[in-house]
Amino acid sequence: MSRTVHCVLLDEELAALPAPPYPGEIGQRIFNSVSHQGWQQWLGHQTMLINENRLSPINPEHRAFLEKEMVKFLFEGGSEKPEGYVPPEESREEEAG
Repeated sequence: MSRTVHCVLLDEELAALPAPPYPGEIGQRIFNSVSHQGWQQWLGHQTMLINENRLSPINPEHRAFLEKEMVKFLFEGGSEKPEGYVPPEESREEEAG
């Protein structure tokens, strides 16, 4: 039987991650209390942050920003979307309309 966790993000007992997805203490905290589904939601949000803010994962300042946003998203009630962000479905509807 696969391991489950009570996901702090989704407030449900769900399938756990197979290994810590991030190094150090934060990675262990995620492994112990965020589900696979919750982690996937973060990855989608992180991708949006990288694209909208034109971040580079090689830049230490950008990595620090993403780590701070990850903690906010997973454990502190959410991470803000960039100002002026329009989700892809909405932007397609505007172009078609």
